[in-house]
Amino acid sequence: MPAAPLANRDSRSEADVSGISLRLIAGLAATAQGSVLAPARRLDATVDSTLPLREALKRTEASGAVGAVGAAGGGPDAVRTHGPVGVLAHCLVLTDAAELAYISPAEVVEAVEGAGAAGLVASGLSRTAYREVSTAAERNGLPVIEVPEGQVGAFTTEVLSAILQHQTAMLRRLEDADRALVQIVLAGGSLDDLCEQVVGFLDGAAMVTTTDGRVIARAGSSRELTHAEGQGCFDRTGRLLTESEPMGLARDDRTGATRGSGRAAVRIVAGHLDHGVLIAFCSHRDLTADDVRLLERAATVAALAITKDQAVAAVESKYRAEFLRDALAGRAGSRAEAVAHAASLGWDIDRPMVVVVAETDEDDDRTSRDPEEVRFLQQRFARAWTHAMAVRDPRGPVMGFSREVVALVGVAADADTERLMRSVADLVRVVRGDGGGGRRSFSAGVSRPITSVQALPQAYDEALSAVTVGRQMHGDGALTHVDGLGIYRLLALIPEGADLRRFVHDSLRELATDDSPEYAGLRETLTILLDTNMNVAETARRLFFHYNTLRYRIGKLEKMLGPFSTDPELRLTLALALKIHAMRGL
Repeated sequence: MPAAPLANRDSRSEADVSGISLRLIAGLAATAQGSVLAPARRLDATVDSTLPLREALKRTEASGAVGAVGAAGGGPDAVRTHGPVGVLAHCLVLTDAAELAYISPAEVVEAVEGAGAAGLVASGLSRTAYREVSTAAERNGLPVIEVPEGQVGAFTTEVLSAILQHQTAMLRRLEDADRALVQIVLAGGSLDDLCEQVVGFLDGAAMVTTTDGRVIARAGSSRELTHAEGQGCFDRTGRLLTESEPMGLARDDRTGATRGSGRAAVRIVAGHLDHGVLIAFCSHRDLTADDVRLLERAATVAALAITKDQAVAAVESKYRAEFLRDALAGRAGSRAEAVAHAASLGWDIDRPMVVVVAETDEDDDRTSRDPEEVRFLQQRFARAWTHAMAVRDPRGPVMGFSREVVALVGVAADADTERLMRSVADLVRVVRGDGGGGRRSFSAGVSRPITSVQALPQAYDEALSAVTVGRQMHGDGALTHVDGLGIYRLLALIPEGADLRRFVHDSLRELATDDSPEYAGLRETLTILLDTNMNVAETARRLFFHYNTLRYRIGKLEKMLGPFSTDPELRLTLALALKIHAMRGL
């Protein structure tokens, strides 16, 4: 992989580097009769190049540290400050007695450490100079390797040779991975197959998720998958927390370091569209920057596979959607024809079912999002339902339309309303998750159970009414069965909301407003009185009122609204007005 431009070296991440560890270089130094002074935590640093001190100081100056180097030869004031952190990232700086003749060893150490170098190699220093370097290095935490002057040439050659061998091996590994992964796509393999191949290279577990974290493919031994699922990057529903999961090597929550990480993630991107995340886990070794690079190659292949699948799915969806629309509109032909056609699409509609209609709560007609983003979000919403149905009812039809998602969910023939609503609620809970990862709030409506294809149009209308009116009754995120609508179902048939609002104001008068703090309490009192059929004792018990207090309130209400306690027609009018007042979005 080409090196990053010098101006951007400070922003390089571990995932951009392929090199050998400082620990290995320390071993080479020992072979060359050298010594190593370094904190244990710094021995895992990655080294991909070496650089003489003079060139290193010039590089820090070129990167923007004004006055970092005096006249390229030195003098007591040659090093005045140090370069931006990261300018010398993953670089091993070489120096000798000649270069330190006019430069303070302490200032050199501070400059090299401040620029993010992996370590400093010193040769031919006097004991006094080496003590100064060692003291400054210990103070700054910079690894220092001392090599005898006669051995430094051979040592440098061995280090560069080791880096070259490592990078060559990594390139071969990436080429092998490319061939294997591309072959999966060419052979029509799935994302699960791709995950299997990634596991073969990394020896752990691998998963592909959607952009909001739903796992759609996985591979690995049961032990590795159990280890992966126990990580803190998943919520209680099994969703990957994509909104907080870092790309590249996962960082330690306490230290912020990427070293010692058994988890790494990369985005799956095609063009400007984000298709999800490829994440790998390993319980028995640390993943490295080279593993991340392999994951990036795999993510590119995954993007090809996903794009191909979406292109095929778009064609198939067109025919599936047309058939389901016809079935919901009663145009699917005879029962036998409809059942046979559905079976050819992998659906089973010859069984007891309920129709579920789900709509996002955001009004896409009034949104500030551009049309392409709205279309993408709706497609993602439909895919979420498809994945959830694939697990719970794989032969149940589910399609996303421009405004809604429609699912035909199989139910037991003897299921009562409570039981079937529990089943649908479980499905909704999976789709909704914890609401993270950019998931949009949605409401859903459920029809009565049907046993024939001919009943689909009526069931579809019931589910549409349930989702629309349910949102008005309960607000965003409602899940409503058509039988729970009651009188609201009739009220929803009135197309003009202004007529309903006028009726409420004419009937409830000032109680239709919140102009006074007591109006809400009076509406509640009136509602319970009507619900209990004017049972004053029961109403007082529910409201925790004294009997005389409630009598006083009734008198006050009748002064405002009329003699509803003796007029059944007025009671009906007020009951309807209160129902309409409770509806939202009018």
